[in-house]
Amino acid sequence: MAGNKSYTIVEYFGGDDGYRCGYCKNEKGNFSHGMWSHTMTVQDYQDLIDRGWRRSGKYVYKPIMNKTCCPQYTIRCHALKFQPSKSHKKILKKISKFISKGELPKGQDDGEPMDSVCEEAGPREPDKVCQSEVKCAASIDIQKEVAECPDTAEVQKEVADAGPADSEASRKEPVSVTDARTTATAPKPGVGADASRPPCRKAKDLRKERRLQKEQMRQDADGVSSSPSPAQTNQPKPLEDFISESLPDNSSHCLEVRLVPVSLEDPQFAATYEQSAALYARYQMAIHGDDPSECSESEFRRFLCDSPLEAEYSPDGPEMGYGSFHQQYWLDGRIVAVGVIDILPTCVSSVYLYYHPDFASLSLGSYSALREIAFTRQLQKQSPKLSYYYLGFYIHSCPKMRYKGQYRPSDLLCPETFVWVPIERCVPHLENSRYARFNQDPDAGDARVLKDVGRALVLYRRTVMPYAAYTRKRKGPADETEVQQYASLVGQDCAERILLYRA
Repeated sequence: MAGNKSYTIVEYFGGDDGYRCGYCKNEKGNFSHGMWSHTMTVQDYQDLIDRGWRRSGKYVYKPIMNKTCCPQYTIRCHALKFQPSKSHKKILKKISKFISKGELPKGQDDGEPMDSVCEEAGPREPDKVCQSEVKCAASIDIQKEVAECPDTAEVQKEVADAGPADSEASRKEPVSVTDARTTATAPKPGVGADASRPPCRKAKDLRKERRLQKEQMRQDADGVSSSPSPAQTNQPKPLEDFISESLPDNSSHCLEVRLVPVSLEDPQFAATYEQSAALYARYQMAIHGDDPSECSESEFRRFLCDSPLEAEYSPDGPEMGYGSFHQQYWLDGRIVAVGVIDILPTCVSSVYLYYHPDFASLSLGSYSALREIAFTRQLQKQSPKLSYYYLGFYIHSCPKMRYKGQYRPSDLLCPETFVWVPIERCVPHLENSRYARFNQDPDAGDARVLKDVGRALVLYRRTVMPYAAYTRKRKGPADETEVQQYASLVGQDCAERILLYRA
């Protein structure tokens, strides 16, 4: 990861007021805690989303699960074990037919927009954010680690106005994610399809396989050796092969996916910025019915280009590094869809997808998710820990958002213990109640529960110190309740790393 020159700096805003829910349209039923992130390391964000947080631009929020009208559960897919379902294969065939013959299917899409963050359903950003005293983390130069300071010792570390850290001064060339024909390979042995979850098969084939297995057992009992059965030799076709087949040679159209970092300093991102912003506006107006003022260039920049994540590189990380990226889908030389993603230490996290309304019938939401799962599998070969695909929030109380549970095997995050539980075990609880604790061990608790708020780090008058030291220097009204709530929500580990801004 990046060296010790990068820090996460946040301003916490609580979450007492309800606001309009974009799912059930309740005017005051949506509740969430929120904080403005001036800058954030990818590891801190990874730890936060593993506690139920999510970002919308630079605003990071956590639904109040037992209070909000439509509880939003973080969902992740095991990318290495993923096998496309019948409906996924149909979508890939639909794409193949369009690419090869130029035929657009009739009717609308499949109703699966990959909107991991829905603006209407998301949180309201704070009206006032302090920009004058808080600089980006690249401008902070703290001489040594401060997270291990005793809570009773005052830490005086001046924050210098240095330039950007060397590791972030320049970004690598944009990475082109070429067609699956040239990049797709079978999963490594042992990390391919989950043999315990076979794809749908015909009853005739299952009966034949059982007969062969019984015959094999009889032969083994008699000491007769034979060749392996089809069940032992036949592996399900990997996702990469299905994607490759959807992009045939000698086609009417040419589809290419390009990965570009979200930075105007990147030539490819800068060159396509206006085209991408125009596509976003067209999508929002046609698909979501937005007013033009709601999808202006400034809104596009705030929502999908302003990211708190710092670009970071690691020897054992992916070639393009970690941070926020746009996956641009180019069809015959123009952008027709953009998937916004974050590449984090253990996952690819889907943020948003927007596309040209003329291609709504191609189910681009589902197609982009399949491509992003394949991309995660590709990255895992470079960075072994990076093996999950996060789809944002699963909202069981909103039927149109249940489609995210179809990308299996997948887990939901327990809102009380923050452990991952297979979705098959969660759904029965959600059928009975909108809010549910998925971890059925009554003695289990939060492994990163707050134990000592005094060790939480704060940034006060351009100086980093533990909260215990800050309380002795502070002037003005007490803020113990607010800081205690914030630190409880981010957990002890993050509280000791993240800098909480104090005015």
